[in-house]
Amino acid sequence: MRNFTYLLLLIVCLAGCKKTRQEQPSAPVVKENKKAKQMLQGIWLNEDAGDVAFRAVGDSILYPDSMSMPVHFMVIGDTLVLKGEKTVKYPIVKQGEHLFIFKNQNNEAVRLVKSEDPDDIFSFEEKRVLTVNQRKLIKRDTVVVFNNERYHCYVQVNPTTYKVYASSYNDEGVEVQNIYYDNIIHISVFNGARKVFSKDFYKKDFAKQVPQDFLRQSVLSDFEFGRLDEQGVHYNAMLCIPDSPSSYVVEVIISYAGQLSLRVDNGNA
Repeated sequence: MRNFTYLLLLIVCLAGCKKTRQEQPSAPVVKENKKAKQMLQGIWLNEDAGDVAFRAVGDSILYPDSMSMPVHFMVIGDTLVLKGEKTVKYPIVKQGEHLFIFKNQNNEAVRLVKSEDPDDIFSFEEKRVLTVNQRKLIKRDTVVVFNNERYHCYVQVNPTTYKVYASSYNDEGVEVQNIYYDNIIHISVFNGARKVFSKDFYKKDFAKQVPQDFLRQSVLSDFEFGRLDEQGVHYNAMLCIPDSPSSYVVEVIISYAGQLSLRVDNGNA
């Protein structure tokens, strides 16, 4: 009799658990506004200036700036959603076949009109991405004398295929991702035939001197010779965010014994 009671309670509990699971509401399905997305297809111009803002093709938005990457987009309800390195959302104020009004990051209303000029398509012709130092191999030799000792300092800037993504805002206040390429910079110092120092520098070598968020968007642009003194050979490593006045200058000091030290030039950061 006791076993029968336990079995009955077990059946009741299982039935209750099953009912509870069935009654739990499922997560709402996010549906895309396909009509709004279809109306957005085409080339759009800034209503005031008449400049080309972007082109919507399928699931992608393309920008006329050769540095700006295409971005995947969706229209969810009354919101334009751009999915690049990160997802950003812009409320849609009004949309029609030839008019598109939305609010940008600054909560300003941006008014766009659809282009009717077939020549505007040429704004999106494929362009070669420009990079810092024009993607050229740069070599520099500097011969200097200190305490009657002759030093030969050699710098070589090597362009790479390492991509650097930097965020910026276009004229419509929309965030876009720009793509650049980083450099590896080789430094060698010789005292006559004796090799004092030799190293390939990557921007990650400056992670302790430069904030991580800045370093992520920056390019190791160049090494500029500074001076020789009792400490050794001084170079300035230039880490820059392309098309931006923001930069960090890290002083690279190579001692005559071949020891390396780094410090931020606070006057130029």
